[in-house]
Amino acid sequence: MPTLRDATLASAFDHAARSYDALVTANPGYHAHLRRSARRLGLASNGQGLRVLDLGCGTGASTAALLSVLPQAEITAVDASAGMLAQAAGKHWPAGVTFAHTSAEELATAGINGPFDAVFAAYLFRNTADPDRILTSVRGMLKPGGRLAVHEYTLSGRRRHRALWSAVCAGLLPVTTALGDGALYRHLWRSVVEFDTADHFARRLAATGFDRVRILPLPGWQTGITHTIVGQVPQERTHG
Repeated sequence: MPTLRDATLASAFDHAARSYDALVTANPGYHAHLRRSARRLGLASNGQGLRVLDLGCGTGASTAALLSVLPQAEITAVDASAGMLAQAAGKHWPAGVTFAHTSAEELATAGINGPFDAVFAAYLFRNTADPDRILTSVRGMLKPGGRLAVHEYTLSGRRRHRALWSAVCAGLLPVTTALGDGALYRHLWRSVVEFDTADHFARRLAATGFDRVRILPLPGWQTGITHTIVGQVPQERTHG
């Protein structure tokens, strides 16, 4: 079954950018869940002096979630879709927030340099061809002790959660097709059912060298469908 996980995916998001905010706002708990995942980074109360990378910022919902938790942090927000990024950058942001047009695979060549205290990635990894490569890159951009929070549609593996996800997507398709974005939202459905379960993705983090990996559920209808998966770069050992 063909997917949009290639050069056409960014252009599909470009087209959907004009209606994306309205659609996600209709999703109960969407913004509250992002804020909860941002809090799960477990960083200092206001973020002063911290550098945070918002990887796959879309129209800026994840950026806003980070700011609500870490209002004094320096946040670098990146996305591969020029259309989504234009929507994000056109909103009002404090001076500590900057945006850059680049994919997760091309951070280094785009001049996005660490070290960062934390990386937040919302709805990103299932849209990438090589999640392990990106996790390795992210780990290399984090300070020792730096933290990663992945907010993602990662199913529990239970049949009822997969069925609920498919039913929700089937309900959305008439609307998104009328908007000209049917292919993108069919990709959204398939990208979730074909991606890792939460347990599998947590094992990817551990295999990449993250420790203190935890899988944290989200409430409401997305229980068993969306999770926050957190991990930490090991602290450097000192030798006496």
